[in-house]
Amino acid sequence: MFIIRHANPQDLNKIYALYKKVAQSRFGIARSPEEITESYIKNFMQPAAETGIELVILNPGNESEIIAEIHCYKPEPKIFTHVLSELTIAVAPDFQGQGLGKKIFTHLLEFITTSRPDILRVELFTQETNERAIALYTKIGFKKEGRFEKRIPGKNNVLEADIPMAWFNPAYLV
Repeated sequence: MFIIRHANPQDLNKIYALYKKVAQSRFGIARSPEEITESYIKNFMQPAAETGIELVILNPGNESEIIAEIHCYKPEPKIFTHVLSELTIAVAPDFQGQGLGKKIFTHLLEFITTSRPDILRVELFTQETNERAIALYTKIGFKKEGRFEKRIPGKNNVLEADIPMAWFNPAYLV
């Protein structure tokens, strides 16, 4: 059984190890392995702890290993106080295709619905050729909001569109 819980500062090195693995994959995350540093991890863990949400899934065979992580947080300036952005999800390559992405994403959205009435909008970006991700995001309630043409280097150095998507909290209270 997979355990989902909120991340804590002691998870830093485990999340760092996960991101190093995931960055090796073409559709893992939008960073290369050399861009994954302890500072990079700290720079999303801190705002997620202060204004957002960060969840992890532990490896059922080794609970000292994190095999999935998702985070988002409020962007600046203050006018975006109803928004969670900078959303990133990472699932260890050995555990992809087992529904963990959907599981942790669903948990995130349920938590927002039940515990974060201050949040109306959750936003993310994905590459247009990442059809698996777009299908998942659409299935769990995200809507495409447009295209940022020629934004992401794809195969053979062809620039492809970045697709902005958003989900809206049905329990939002103004």
